[in-house]
Amino acid sequence: MQEYTKIPNIFVRETFGQNRLIEEQYATPELAYLKDLNWFWTEKVDGTNIRVFWDGHRVSFAGRTDKADIPAPLQERLQALFGGESKEELFEQVFGEKEAILFGEGYGGKIQKNGGLYGDTNFILFDVLVGDMYLRQSDMRDVAATLGIDAVPQIGVGPLTDAVEYIRKHPKSELRDFEMEGIVCRPAIELRDRQGKRIIVKIKCRDFPKESDNGESVQRV
Repeated sequence: MQEYTKIPNIFVRETFGQNRLIEEQYATPELAYLKDLNWFWTEKVDGTNIRVFWDGHRVSFAGRTDKADIPAPLQERLQALFGGESKEELFEQVFGEKEAILFGEGYGGKIQKNGGLYGDTNFILFDVLVGDMYLRQSDMRDVAATLGIDAVPQIGVGPLTDAVEYIRKHPKSELRDFEMEGIVCRPAIELRDRQGKRIIVKIKCRDFPKESDNGESVQRV
């Protein structure tokens, strides 16, 4: 089963000291070229990558890799969301006999250091691959609605420069009342680089200093 695209950071890092991001030095030439165009921003949820695979006949689950273990509470939640004959019929209605992978994040409980902040263990969808084509974000959300599952919150639309300024404010998660991990940005139109890799980028709050009450910059840990 295909693994999810590795999402690069927006800027390159220093190779010394605290390895901070070097702002304005974009990680790839494509990002620098496209930075002023409109990008879709969605919340990056702090969890573990989960793949829900429809092979045209049945549903199965996997972690980020085929060898990755899925925590038992999350496995139970996935079974509740996607198991059973009625859900297989819904998958068939949506995808027919085409192979499809739902990419999402398993979160909550004891998943990741701050997983408990999200509350109960759950799955949230952020991308859908049908054959070798990723669905548009609007179509991904239609799939989520049809299957009765959550989709990652859409935060905004705009250039990467605006996305960075948004993250500097260390906004709260749309899911719960705590600081979000960050955002994932995609071009308004699906694009790939010369190597055929998707153009997609992440921006994390922890990579940008947070202003303290006295106006001094402090680094989030």
